[in-house]
Amino acid sequence: MHHYQSIQLFKSDFFKALAHPMRIRILEELSEGNKNVNELQSILGSEGSAVSQQLSVLRHKNVVYGIKEGTTVVYSLRDPLIKDLLAVAKQIFDNHLVDAISLLEGIRKEQ
Repeated sequence: MHHYQSIQLFKSDFFKALAHPMRIRILEELSEGNKNVNELQSILGSEGSAVSQQLSVLRHKNVVYGIKEGTTVVYSLRDPLIKDLLAVAKQIFDNHLVDAISLLEGIRKEQ
């Protein structure tokens, strides 16, 4: 396997790990600081099993890690650059939104 293929494989796997709305929410919350499962559950307003399930996916994909503190596990981003990645994704979304709005305004003017 070529070097570039393994990088693409990593990227593909990495984006698969992100490819779920709740996992994105969890990562956004962890971008603001470390949190335990209970904190994430109350912020996301989801039952524990759903949050734990998504955390488990993120853990297996090496996107987050958990450290046991007493009876609870505190989760952190494995790489702080994930915060930047999410910010860039938001900028892309905003750009699409601006494009869509100006397109709509253009169509309205033509009518």
